[in-house]
Amino acid sequence: MTKDQQLGCGQWGPVLHAFIDGELDLVQAAQLDAHLAGCADCKAEIERVRDVRQLIGRDGVRYTVPEDVRAQVLASLPLDGTAPSPSLRADMQPRRTWDRVFRFVRDWSLVPSLAALAASAILFFNTPGPDLGIENQLLASHVHSMLADHLTDVQTSNQHTVKPWFNGRIDFSPPVNDLSKDGFPLVGGRVDYIGGRVVATLVYRHNGHVINLFIWPQAAGSQTDSEHDGYNMTTWSADGLVFWAVSDVSAPDLATFRTSFMRPPA
Repeated sequence: MTKDQQLGCGQWGPVLHAFIDGELDLVQAAQLDAHLAGCADCKAEIERVRDVRQLIGRDGVRYTVPEDVRAQVLASLPLDGTAPSPSLRADMQPRRTWDRVFRFVRDWSLVPSLAALAASAILFFNTPGPDLGIENQLLASHVHSMLADHLTDVQTSNQHTVKPWFNGRIDFSPPVNDLSKDGFPLVGGRVDYIGGRVVATLVYRHNGHVINLFIWPQAAGSQTDSEHDGYNMTTWSADGLVFWAVSDVSAPDLATFRTSFMRPPA
């Protein structure tokens, strides 16, 4: 797909966002209205942007940028308008991703609030950076999977389809359990990038809520539960693998999910 196709057609693509925001004058708005009647690309782009904005505005969709990440961005912004020093830029990994953040923030006359910076970060990052802590990376991937319409790479409730789908995509075999009888139907699976490696992610639902279960090889660790920005997280280890479940379901429901997943198959 070409860049023009992604933004609508070449003639009107650059002003579609201005149209959605009500920033076009009456003449331009009327002309674009007439154009939309016969241009499927522009109409689809407008619907896509409106859908994203609706998702971002939903209750419970929020992610606060960690304070250490905010501090790094602010510390790297030049006060005199010059580019960040090489020594500061060398500390930012991956470099190309951070360069995009620097250019974006410098275009603002004032530093945006944490909420605005977080919403912008969701649009800039396809995967959470390795400089974030594991829990922050997992939370970022959970939120991003819903905002970016990338909940699954393979969408099916059949565990015997999801499990072999991972063959050749990751270097281990994750367990895939059917928990529908416990109220946690399987939605599908995908691959993610967490902690510097590719991991398996299984997607379940519970009463309309999404549960992302991240899995990768790791030595045995302790079973812990935590809460971050309104999202519950639980982790456990088994058979040389570590499991992290992230969701906005209640803590007791997530604990029930963990127990169900750990139960040996009948």
